[in-house]
This record gives sequence, structure tokens and C-alpha cells, in this order.
Amino acid sequence: MTEIKAYIFDVFGTIVDWRTGVANEAERFFMTRDIEIDSADFADRWRGKYQPAMERIRSGNRGYVALDTLHLENLDELLLEMGIESEISNSDKLILNRAWEKLPPWPDSVPGLNALKKKAIIAPCSNGSIALMTRLAKFGNLPWDCIVGAEIANNYKPHPDAYIKSVAALGLKPQEVMMVAAHNDDLLAARKNGLKTAFIPRPSEHGEGQTTDLKATEQWGYTIDSIGELSRL
Repeated sequence: MTEIKAYIFDVFGTIVDWRTGVANEAERFFMTRDIEIDSADFADRWRGKYQPAMERIRSGNRGYVALDTLHLENLDELLLEMGIESEISNSDKLILNRAWEKLPPWPDSVPGLNALKKKAIIAPCSNGSIALMTRLAKFGNLPWDCIVGAEIANNYKPHPDAYIKSVAALGLKPQEVMMVAAHNDDLLAARKNGLKTAFIPRPSEHGEGQTTDLKATEQWGYTIDSIGELSRL
């Protein structure tokens, strides 16, 4: 571990609880407008459009646009599917879209990151934009040293550029950087591009009945139970 100079993190699901955060913000938003929804289902359906929207960019069928834009486009689609698109003004859609900037960290995230920050560089390697990651950090007191990820690479994980260009932006070699994530596919892509890896299960990321990423599916560098463990390795 002495050769690790930076730890970069997946954020949505690994550091923050996106499902609870989006559901809570959506519930408040629609309640003030006298619209009844299942807030958890709303969060799941909005998130369900996440990968297909990014895949159009990863595949080269669309140029890079920030995740904020994709979230807003996905929101339009979801509201239309729910039959309430005409009830929400464009300015209100922008307000609701900022739900992704108000996601609560998992209990171990902030203390763990603060401990790890004392020994190495820590940064998000997220599909979120720099603007989104900055506001999310302010909301959740996430003590990042800097921000790398999709906007640095102009592409979305798990495209190789998201890892290679993030490492390059830190002025480091891939073997000097550890990718930490709650998603096995994220770590697989990182390892293919020379990064070290650590898996942390978040078994409630998708709510009760989650069936994916409950355990490590590969022999990663480390499997941890809390972010703070990394500072003690």
C-alpha cells in the first residue's frame, strides 16, 4: 500500500446514498405541488435511464454532454411516461434536477475520507460533472482534494478514458492509484487500465431486494467494509 499515492472513488452508490437522497427530494418537490408519487419508485426509474443515456456517448453515437444534462433529459422522459410532464414547468424541472446534488453520504464515508486524506490524495472519479461533484461535496462535507472523472475525460465510465485521463490529470501512474467502488464492473474496467482496486459492498444501494454487487465477484486488491479501513492498510 505504500506505493498508492491517490485513491479515487466512485460516488453514486459508493460514497453517497443516491436512492434515498433522490427519493427524499422528489417527495418534497411533488408534495408541495399536490402530486402523489411513489418516491422510491421515482428514484429507481430516473436512475434506470442513467446507463442507457451514457451508453449513447460511450458508443460514439453522441458527443459528450455533462451528466446534469442527461439527468434533465431523463427527467423529461420520466415525467412524460408518468403523464405529469405538462404539470411541471421548465424552471421547476431544473429545481428537481438538483436532487442529485443533495445525496446523503453513507455513515462511514466522511470520517473515512478524512482519515484517508491524511495519507494520500483523494478524489471522486465519478460520472458526475465537476459542477455536480462540487455541490454534492458542499452538501455532504466530502473532503476531496480535487475532482476527476467523466468531465476530465469527456467520456463516461467504464470507458478507459475515464480512468486513464483521471490518473494523468493527477500526474501519476496507474499503479500508483487505487479505484474504490461498490460496483464490480467499475473495478474491472479500472484494473484493465492498470489501477489498483478496492471493493466495498453497499447492499442497500438499490433498496430491499438488491441482487447486484452484494459481494466481490473478482479477486480485487482489497475488499473492505468501510472507507476508513483504507487509512489503516
